[in-house]
Amino acid sequence: MTDRTRRWRGWGAGLLAAASLAGFAGTQAAALPSPTIGIKDFQYAPAMLTVPVGTTITWINHDEEPHTVTSGTGAFASAGLLNEDTFAQRFTTPGTYQYACALHPHMKATVVVR
Repeated sequence: MTDRTRRWRGWGAGLLAAASLAGFAGTQAAALPSPTIGIKDFQYAPAMLTVPVGTTITWINHDEEPHTVTSGTGAFASAGLLNEDTFAQRFTTPGTYQYACALHPHMKATVVVR
């Protein structure tokens, strides 16, 4: 085997390893769970959540009372969520999103998208 052949084989093996790692990293990133915000005892938890652009957040109502997830600017709004109902919203624009429950206005929280 010539030196040139050895170099090409080594280079090819390096590319194969890099491609494998890139595929693995992509799989890991896709496997991360979407963040959730629980609604319990008339509170959103966590009350403040920071996420990257493109993230979908899911709210889950664990209370027996119905609640909504309603943006103060009208950017998003859920219907009334009954016990264990969910609402999901994808955030595609950076910013600070304050929201509240339309049925219980004292329930307030914030999502920060960066």
